[in-house]
Amino acid sequence: MKKKLKVVILTASFLLALAVLLACLLYFGVIHINNPEIKGLTVRGVDVSSYQGNVDWPVLAAQDVDFAYIKATEGSSSQDPYFSHNRQGASKTNIKVGAYHFFSFESAGSTQAKNFIDTVGTADDMLPPAIDVEYYGIFTSAETIDVDAVRKELRIMVDILTDEYGVKPIIYVSESSYRTIVQGYFEDCGLWYRSVYSGIPVDVDWVFWQYSNRHRLKGYDGKEVYIDMNVFSGNENELAEYTI
Repeated sequence: MKKKLKVVILTASFLLALAVLLACLLYFGVIHINNPEIKGLTVRGVDVSSYQGNVDWPVLAAQDVDFAYIKATEGSSSQDPYFSHNRQGASKTNIKVGAYHFFSFESAGSTQAKNFIDTVGTADDMLPPAIDVEYYGIFTSAETIDVDAVRKELRIMVDILTDEYGVKPIIYVSESSYRTIVQGYFEDCGLWYRSVYSGIPVDVDWVFWQYSNRHRLKGYDGKEVYIDMNVFSGNENELAEYTI
């Protein structure tokens, strides 16, 4: 009886240690939950902001990075201090470049669109502009915002950017922001879907999929050691055709 109990304890201890090790490997980006290449999705990209600091774009591009979305603006008055540097550096590589805006629930869509347009300017040969719509700060769920008002201001920004650049913007969403804000109201826009803890999204029609936020690549020196990884739903030729 004691021998059986000892075996049970040792087995449980081993399984616990294995689970802890697996959790650590996932947390530190050594192994990853999602592997899109298994599904034939090989057009990879990153999204970056000031958190990545100075980016060596040739080094980054050499690691099978085909596209990059670079943060340009946030709300009605904030600009990412690294945007111009990142855009210039990335444009000297074969990486397809796009600019994104972090949407504020507290600002008018028109002033947010103006902030983006004034900062980005022309976007020839760039990917469509992207609007990052996710909960943040004190706004943690649909219960903490006026959803109808947010949708109204988001629509205003979408329409202004469409008029300015001649293409519909991409809308970046988490599962939560998609279900509570975007779904059923912005079907005219391409979707950039974040799903880093589960497999490939099967019930949404996405253009880009953010499949990891725990990757480590060479070529940046910011305070954030990890970088977000994304894939495009098509091939390289289709990505090229997707540019403005």
